[in-house]
Amino acid sequence: MTAFGDALRYLNDPFNWTRSGGILDLLLEHLAISAAAVLLAAVLAIPGGVLLGRSTRGAGAIVVLSNVSRAVPTLALLTVFAVTPIGFSDTATVLALAVFAFPPMLTNTFVGFREVDRDVREAARAMGMSHGQLLARVEFPLALPLVMTGVRTAGVQVVATATLAALVGGGGLGRIINLGFGQQDLGQILAGALIVAALALLTELVLVTLSWAVTPGPRRLPFARVHRGTAAGQPEPAAAGIPL
Repeated sequence: MTAFGDALRYLNDPFNWTRSGGILDLLLEHLAISAAAVLLAAVLAIPGGVLLGRSTRGAGAIVVLSNVSRAVPTLALLTVFAVTPIGFSDTATVLALAVFAFPPMLTNTFVGFREVDRDVREAARAMGMSHGQLLARVEFPLALPLVMTGVRTAGVQVVATATLAALVGGGGLGRIINLGFGQQDLGQILAGALIVAALALLTELVLVTLSWAVTPGPRRLPFARVHRGTAAGQPEPAAAGIPL
């Protein structure tokens, strides 16, 4: 309880939030690094996933690339970049996190476009749609839920993993945790961990809401429970769809 109490005291001190290099400054830096990494990964992963998904080829390559990218530790990449001309900088952090965010976005985009019903494509072509119209008005709206799932997964992972940047001289909220380890201050370590966890949860909430807002078709509020009750007097369907 002592460490938890120290963490609350650290978080309740306005000076820790408003001073130069305090929590607010580190929070903005953390968000900027995370957003840049996700944007860079999206610029590369989403068009690649679209091309591969529409061609219906490259599934094996997607699996291999995704597995290899996931197997490379982010901290190892940060260390490698540190001994290159990139050095200890936020640029190295953004590049390493972009590599980390690339697999879920590429995989989900590929699967989303590959799963578009072939009959729907054929019907759109029969209506005279060009390839561009087919992509923008049919395929992309249908694949968008899976694409956004990949973006959401990558975003939350990047926000949580960006704390490792402080271990190689980078910025962000990881500095709070790193400084706490250096001073053997368990309260500060816990405070930094709580801030990062809260930020990751908030990122998840924001991206779920964004996904709900941009997905076409009938919507229900995110996180709302689906009630599957049947009307009074009507038999419930069995597993095969036949009323009991």
